[in-house]
Amino acid sequence: MSNSTDRTVYMLTTVDNPFNPFEQFIEWYNFDVQAGHGTSSLLARITRSSDELSDRDQALEIDHAMNEIVQENVHGVHRKVSAASWPLSADS
Repeated sequence: MSNSTDRTVYMLTTVDNPFNPFEQFIEWYNFDVQAGHGTSSLLARITRSSDELSDRDQALEIDHAMNEIVQENVHGVHRKVSAASWPLSADS
């Protein structure tokens, strides 16, 4: 999860996950793991974090990592969504 500079909260999800990561996180997470995506683990690996970062800078790093994952999108399944953009449409 991340707060970008516009203060909109974003989450990383996959197009096949039917659960809302904002409101059904446990169900979302269980589906993600069972589907073999490991989205939370991927985000943790890509995020450049440090205890030295402020909360704002940490949020910016998480946002940057989500953008990188979506840009590379090796498996073609990852999407960055806001609560307002949920549910995903076919063209998201």
